[in-house]
Amino acid sequence: MNVRVLGCHGSAQLVAGDQGPIQCGTCGFLINETLLLDAGTVGSRLYLEEQRRIRVVLLTHLHFDHIRELPTLGDNLVGEIEDPIVIAAIPEVLDGLRRHIFNGTVYPDFFRLPDPARPLFVSRELPPGQETLLCGLGVTPVPVNHVVPAVGFLLREGSRTILLSGDTYRTDALWEAAARAEGLQAALIESSFPDEMAELARVAKHLTPALLAEEFAKIARPDVPVYAYHLKPRFRQQIRQELGRLGIRHVTALEEGQTLVL
Repeated sequence: MNVRVLGCHGSAQLVAGDQGPIQCGTCGFLINETLLLDAGTVGSRLYLEEQRRIRVVLLTHLHFDHIRELPTLGDNLVGEIEDPIVIAAIPEVLDGLRRHIFNGTVYPDFFRLPDPARPLFVSRELPPGQETLLCGLGVTPVPVNHVVPAVGFLLREGSRTILLSGDTYRTDALWEAAARAEGLQAALIESSFPDEMAELARVAKHLTPALLAEEFAKIARPDVPVYAYHLKPRFRQQIRQELGRLGIRHVTALEEGQTLVL
């Protein structure tokens, strides 16, 4: 499985790096060139011909940082593709997109445009806990503990599986599903705030490095590589330092522009 990191932070921000400025982008992962998991960053990182290859957009939840470039992806692809893009998510996310975003007021309704008979987007409801085949991958959404309805995903390609937590606080069902998963190759787990902000993390229902370690331990697979993401850019260096002190055998923080082959 090829996972291209378009954006992996909890906010969009320009920060200073050792070799120049770094543009932190919100979450968007392009998988095998055709499936986009979350749409926080897509059009601003992909050429038009790369955007044309996307067949499915898979969404963890409705928060703006995970859907912020979905409207502009629609703008970019009007008249550029023959078949509609499938927007796949739990029912609460699909309903929220129609009511709050593609409602003709905030943005044009690409579920009806450019022609109701041939719209740019079509929706597909994903039943939690059940695997659905999308772009050749077995996709299983698992509900997690966030302030809005949200899921993490298990993505299976043949006998190999990866986990992406989505935004979550302490939870159980996701880790139980991961513990049962065939050939778990990697766990992408959010870590939004440093440990000193544990109370804010509790209220906002996000993880810190210490909480990430506690949650990952529930899988009982200590050799699985962990990729931390959704770091808030203001705290990225502090979070990275705290991740390095966790004692997890294989843990790294994702960066924009990386490609994982799993």
